[in-house]
Parts: sequence; structure tokens; C-alpha cells
Amino acid sequence: IMSARQIDLNSDVGESFGNYKLGLDEELIPLISSANIACGFHAGDPSVLRRTVVLARDHGVAVGAHPGLPDLMGFGRRAMEVSQEEIRDYVTYQIGAIQAFAIAEGVRLQHVKPHGALYNMAVRNPAIWETVAAAMAELDKDLVLFVLGGTDRDDLQAMGARHGIRIAFEFFADRAYNPDGSLVSRKTPGAVIKDHDLAAQRVRKMATDGKVTCVDGTDIALHADTICVHGDNPAALQLVRKIRETLAAAGVDIRAPQTFL
Repeated sequence: IMSARQIDLNSDVGESFGNYKLGLDEELIPLISSANIACGFHAGDPSVLRRTVVLARDHGVAVGAHPGLPDLMGFGRRAMEVSQEEIRDYVTYQIGAIQAFAIAEGVRLQHVKPHGALYNMAVRNPAIWETVAAAMAELDKDLVLFVLGGTDRDDLQAMGARHGIRIAFEFFADRAYNPDGSLVSRKTPGAVIKDHDLAAQRVRKMATDGKVTCVDGTDIALHADTICVHGDNPAALQLVRKIRETLAAAGVDIRAPQTFL
């Protein structure tokens, strides 16, 4: 019998902007343990930022920065030609914004998870992870960097050690995986798993056995510290509830990474 395992549930929140309301943050935040809060570049605005920090704090949910590329219209999902220096400055600026609201509301920033195209660019070009890690280390060595689990594990651990920051490996609850540990492209049919029972069982298998079944039917070893769940529509919220139930039944504790990493 495996000992009790701890795992984090993270989700992207704070994505409303001005008069535009996105997501179901009030319903979702009580169900997760770490909140990735948009910092104003791809979504969010100062009032939304504060409101989301308060919501997370009031539900005992750890607060994280979700920095993206400066692309409100494209929601940070479009790759941009940017230098490492620009990435460093974008990330520093956005972490600083959320750090200020966190301090004002009496909480400490736990983590940083790049958003959208910036995250995908880092998966393809690990020099970007390095730039993000360096920016984080200059601001607060206690910050945890969320990176994609399944690929380059030793390299990313070594990078974290170089900068003196902790790394949390992430698993996507509703995404299909390739045998090399990468995510199946969203352009491919079946890349997003819509069946709640199947997604919850995949999460349980990863959390308890450290394995994920890939698109070709093979199993690969995959360790993750945090599971990304999306709760931006009623069906997604049901999936988060199902994952929580399944993990609880398997004896897995849902907690923020700062408590176990």
C-alpha cells in the first residue's frame, strides 16, 4: 500500500477584464489548492487582480502569478517574437503586480506559472524556463515554478537548483499525452479528454502509480506535484468535483505545493 500522497490542484483564474466576465472563479476557487492569477497582460485588470487574491485568501487557496505575453486581444495564446530580456522584464513586471496585491491583502505569493503561448514556448525552448526562473529568484527565492511534467525532468530540477528555486511538475487532467511525455497538440482530434470519468481515472493513476496512458495505448512514468484543472464552464466545474472525489477515495490529499515541496 502506498503512503498518503499529496498533490496540488491548480487552475487559471482572474481572467475577467473591465466589463467582460470570464470564468466561474467564485465557484472554482473553493475547489482548488493553488490559483494561477492573470496579471493584466493576457487577461485581468487591477480590480480583478485584487478581487481574485481576496477570494483565494478567504478560501485558504495559495496565490500564484500567471504571467503571459502582452497580448490581451489574443488572450496570450499567440506566440510572439520576443527576446529573453523582454521575457525577463514581462515576467518581473507581472509578478510584481500580483506581489503588491498579495502583500496588501496579507498573503504571500506561492508560485509562478507562465500562461498560454509563453508556457508552450518554454516547453519548446527551455532557455525560457531559465529566464523565468532567474526573474523569480531575483524577487523571492521561496517562489515555486510550475513546469510541464513528463519531459526534461532532470534538466529542470537542475535549473531550479541553479537558481535556488523549487520546481513543481504539472499534469494536465483533461489532455492526452504523447509517448515522449509531451501534450498532444490541440489541433489533433482527441487532444482534450471530455469524458469526466476517464479524466478522473487518469488523474488517480498518475497520482497513485506515477503512470499515464498515452494516445498509442502505452503507459509512461510521469510524476507530478500539481494537476491543472480548468473550471471555466459548468461542465469543467463538474470535472473538478469528480477529480476531487476520485483523489479523496484513493487516499490522496489535495494541498498546495508550499506545504510539501
